[in-house]
Formats: sequence, structure tokens, C-alpha cells
Amino acid sequence: MSVYTTVTQAELDAWLRAYPVGTLLTLEPIAKGIENSNFFVTTTQGRYVLTLFERLAAEELPFYIGLMSHLARSGIPCPAPIASRAGAQLSTLNGKPAALVTRLPGASVEVPTAAHCAALGALLARMHLAGRGYAGTLENPRGAKWWRIAAREVRPYLSAAQRARLEEELRFQSLYRFPDLPRGPVHADLFRDNALFEDHRLSGVIDFYFAGIDCLLYDCAVCANDWCLVHPADDLRLDETKTGALLEAYARERPFTALERGAWPVLLRAAALRFWLSRLRDLHLPRPGALVHAHDPEHFEAVLALRADEAALGWPLA
Repeated sequence: MSVYTTVTQAELDAWLRAYPVGTLLTLEPIAKGIENSNFFVTTTQGRYVLTLFERLAAEELPFYIGLMSHLARSGIPCPAPIASRAGAQLSTLNGKPAALVTRLPGASVEVPTAAHCAALGALLARMHLAGRGYAGTLENPRGAKWWRIAAREVRPYLSAAQRARLEEELRFQSLYRFPDLPRGPVHADLFRDNALFEDHRLSGVIDFYFAGIDCLLYDCAVCANDWCLVHPADDLRLDETKTGALLEAYARERPFTALERGAWPVLLRAAALRFWLSRLRDLHLPRPGALVHAHDPEHFEAVLALRADEAALGWPLA
């Protein structure tokens, strides 16, 4: 989350009059993240998050809003979009598409334990099962087609060694498309800062604005590459206990297929490639913003290198 478009209290107060949420009390910009402009909003009736969409195409937005509504109705602890009095869940604020959603309790964890990973795995599986009933269609917007576009954009900024690594990984990934893996809506960005815990309980999953239709196992790979590290600051190898806890808890809700077990090493690399590319773009091709939080691409370059080396390890569960 970031702030690219500013919003004043007076502007928000006028906008909120179309919503049944009471009177504005406080407005707080959120500096964390990189994609949209986000604010914590407190009114006389509750706590909310306001998002102004900076880059997402207008035709994509109903997929994200509809998915959150569907999952919230299905009992998944995720933000529920608030409809205006006219029934609209999307409107315009300061020239940008905007949505108001419920703010969930809890805080993210810096260094997850195996128990945190197990809680995440169980909820992720339940989210995937609930997503089966969602009729929206949008292919993963950061999938293979986007990788090739992003690679062309960042290539001039890379060293010879980095260009070689990128070309080799794109070549490797082109060999695998996995059309027979279970597919459905995936969060695709469920990092530690997008999950909230309260009293040791997973209280919410947030920020669905990279969601799309993809292999369900890809979501697990994204999570493992962030949640299941030996230590996120200095040891990027996958911790066997944490990885096992994530996948075992997931499998109790939705058992993995034999094809998924075989695809695991490839999707770990795919997930690392996606975030290396996006962080390279954010570093070298930044957008102006009032408060912008960018991530270091070297982190996922190192993750990708490790996952390529670890590929021979295969499926981590017996």
C-alpha cells in the first residue's frame, strides 16, 4: 500500500455522504506497499480502508471487489466491500476509481513460526475451496505473459549476469504450463504483511488486488517463499518444519494431487521470478507518489537462485 493521490478530510467527508457509514472522524494515509493509494478511515459507525486504484484497469476492478464480497459471504476473514446507498461498491474519488472496505483486526507477524504457517495453510485452502463458487474470470495479471513484458522493460538495467539468470529462468518456465493442475481464484500476493493475527489467531487476509485465476498451488508457492524461510532477514532457504506445517494444514482441507506434488519446485521458482521482476520494475521504473514504499529486488533474486538450486529436493511431504 502507498499514497500516490492525496485525499483531504473535506474531500472524503463529501464522498462518504453517499455511504451508510456515519460521519468521518479520522483519515490516516497508509505508507506501506507499492500499488494503490490507501487510507485508514474511522467513522462514527466503524473502521474501514479506503483504496484509490492507481493502475488497475477499470474492467479488472469488479473481479477483485466481487471476489472479496464472495469470500466474505463464505466466511473467509477478508475485507468486505461497502456498497453506497445506491448499491455501488466502486465509485470515483479525486479522479480515481475508489472502494471502501471493512478494516480487519490484528497485526502482521515479522518472523512466522510453524504454528503461523499452519494457520495460513488451513485458511488458504478454505479460501480456495470457497473460491470455487465464484463466477468471476480474470487470468493472473502477473502471470507468464506479464513476465515477458516486464523482462523487456527491466533488461537495460540489469548486469550481464542478471540478464543471463533472467533469460534462463524464462526459458525454464516456458517448458511448464501445467494446464491439468487444479485452478481457481488465487490471492497471488499473500505475504506476511497481508495476513493479520490477533491473540495467536489468523484474523484476516487483506489486499486482494493482485488476485486472478491460476494454479491453486501457485498461491502456496508464493506463501512458502515468504512465510517459510529459515529466517526472512538472513537465511532464505525453505525451513522444512514451516513448509511442512503450511502444506500439511492446507492438505487437510484440500488434498494435493500427484501432479501438484510434481509441479512444486517449478512453481516455487515461478513465484520467485514474478516478485523479482515486479521489484525490479518498481525500483527502475518508479511512479511519483507522496508516500511510496518500494522493496529490494535483490531479495527475490536470491530466493530465485536458491529455489533453482533446491529444485532437486522435490515435494517436501512424504
